[in-house]
Amino acid sequence: MHNAPEFKHPDEMDWEMGRFRNVTKFLFHPTPERPTTPNVGFLRYEPGAGFPMHKHDFAQVWYVIEGEFQMGERTYGPGTIVYMEDPHFENEMKTETGGTVLFVQYPGPTTGGRPIYDGRMNLKTAPAPETLDLEH
Repeated sequence: MHNAPEFKHPDEMDWEMGRFRNVTKFLFHPTPERPTTPNVGFLRYEPGAGFPMHKHDFAQVWYVIEGEFQMGERTYGPGTIVYMEDPHFENEMKTETGGTVLFVQYPGPTTGGRPIYDGRMNLKTAPAPETLDLEH
């Protein structure tokens, strides 16, 4: 049996708090009933925001829609696609302009690591930086 496509529009959702003091709109994400569904949505960072270097066992792709993001020694702007193989690390990221990224996080083909949604991307308040798990 084949599954039908699912359609969602970001204007039908509210922004939610993410773990790096960003805001998110996750159009699709894993659930207990559908654990292999990828995280798909948007990340928005305010000017001066960013995140520390951290690691993931899943794979992901980013598409920079607006703004400029410094990762490592380089700055990337609109139209940039970033592929992060599993397992991967993400260099510290900073943005002076703020900006929005479309992202897809999916189970790692080599690690089997799955993207995380609950408790990380649908928060009521941002966690204190010293409490973050930067290894997953």
